[in-house]
Amino acid sequence: MSAFFEAIKKRRSYYGISKEQVVADEKIQEIINEAVLHTPSSFNAQSTRVVLLLNEEHDKVWNITARELRKIVPEENFASTEEKLNSFKAGYGTVLFFEDQEVIEGLQKNFALYAENFPVWANQTNAMHQLVIWTALEEVGFGASLQHYNPIIDESVQEEWSLPSTWKLIAQMPFGKPTAEPGDKEFKPLEDRVKIFK
Repeated sequence: MSAFFEAIKKRRSYYGISKEQVVADEKIQEIINEAVLHTPSSFNAQSTRVVLLLNEEHDKVWNITARELRKIVPEENFASTEEKLNSFKAGYGTVLFFEDQEVIEGLQKNFALYAENFPVWANQTNAMHQLVIWTALEEVGFGASLQHYNPIIDESVQEEWSLPSTWKLIAQMPFGKPTAEPGDKEFKPLEDRVKIFK
């Protein structure tokens, strides 16, 4: 098996993570930069935007998430929600993934025939960025998971980090040094999922 597929196989959802440093922050930034530069996008739109939060900034996004969820989750049910958020906050950093709607709307205007497809293609592009960064973080020793507290936290996130209003939040990826192994993964039969004709 190639090194590429070995890396893909190792990529799992890690929910037990810590703040212990695994590599230099510069290495994490390099991973982000390489992923954003080289992950493909339809029409070479390059609409994905990524924010890396470390140290207190990382803690802040999970404090914001807790604050916003308190507004909608009944108090008697909040303990389990808070426990989950604290497990993300226990990590080393968070990657926020966005799609720039201004870019997408520009494509819709310039290529009207495909207008309804551009938001779909943008989400596909974003997913590819998520996979590349997720896999690369785990290759250097981090564990990560993918979370979706948008749109609940969108406005607060934009305000806190003065982000453009055209950036639509797609996902959040907390990461840190693994403190627990991921659970077993079950696979549905390949014959139900792959068809080959030749």
